[in-house]
Amino acid sequence: MTQKLTEPDHFNKYMDNFPLKNWIPYKLVNINGQVECHWLDTFDQPFAEPFFDETILKYKTLKGKNGAIASISDLQLLNEWADNLPDVEPTAIIFHISRCGSTLVSQLLATSNECIVLPEVPFFDDLLRLPYQYPGFNADATSGLLKKALKYYGQKKLESEKRLYIKTDSWHIFFYEQLRWLYPTVPFVLMYRKPNEVFNSHKKLPGIQSVPGLIEPCVFGFKNGEETQCNLDEYLATVLEKYLGKYLQIIKNDNRSLLVNYNEGPMPVMQKIAAFTNTPLNNYSLSIMEERSRYNSKKPDEVFSEVAPINIPSCLDNAMELYYLLDEKRKNI
Repeated sequence: MTQKLTEPDHFNKYMDNFPLKNWIPYKLVNINGQVECHWLDTFDQPFAEPFFDETILKYKTLKGKNGAIASISDLQLLNEWADNLPDVEPTAIIFHISRCGSTLVSQLLATSNECIVLPEVPFFDDLLRLPYQYPGFNADATSGLLKKALKYYGQKKLESEKRLYIKTDSWHIFFYEQLRWLYPTVPFVLMYRKPNEVFNSHKKLPGIQSVPGLIEPCVFGFKNGEETQCNLDEYLATVLEKYLGKYLQIIKNDNRSLLVNYNEGPMPVMQKIAAFTNTPLNNYSLSIMEERSRYNSKKPDEVFSEVAPINIPSCLDNAMELYYLLDEKRKNI
């Protein structure tokens, strides 16, 4: 059964039986040039998985009174239904260059029932990249939509929930200006790691940002087909170089941003983030986090182990230079 929710009155009548509480907009679909917004009932269940696409799959398997209904609306109606939701304001936005401990940090935060943690929400990426994919959208339009979307995802499901942490996709660092304009006082955390270690991880299991064309090249700042002149190693190295260059630009001008390096270790990183965001951690919280930090961020039942790569391919020379500059900045702040 598909329930088309294209008019506010229709939706309001529908919601007489199914309150908007616990619903989230979770994907955008282009139907003959029109952008549809698809909705999902979260059944009062917390967000707990390492990545939000896993959370979406979990919700789709849950059976409830709305389980057989696919709810769809016009995208612009996202604005009209968000105002009265009991939501939590963002505590921090966590940026990262990928494979640098951000998933584990989000999992440590998620051990607290005071925190709502949103790790790499696909819908946020859909909104940020709308101007690259659909005519008629610009950063102003998507900024308003993103702020409203966060109200749905930041809904309080427990009375104890007081803080909201958003972990972005790695390429969202290139939307820094847009996000800083939206949230001028919210702390930004900039996580990074040695480029050769990130490079080695993507060589074993490529992320979509490491494959040319899966994300619009202009998001990264590639111009005039520049990315087509790179082989796969050069492309990934250039992406890492662009990440670190952006970090250097941000940290020079934004005192609401915190640099953290993967090699500091998960618990010291967690404590730095907690102090920077005024998140209290008692001894019990720390002990729970300490235990969770021993396990793989993506496979919570598997004890973490890692062999760091020794080699540094020549394509990473520029990225390594930027890394050392950035790490020097971190140590001197």
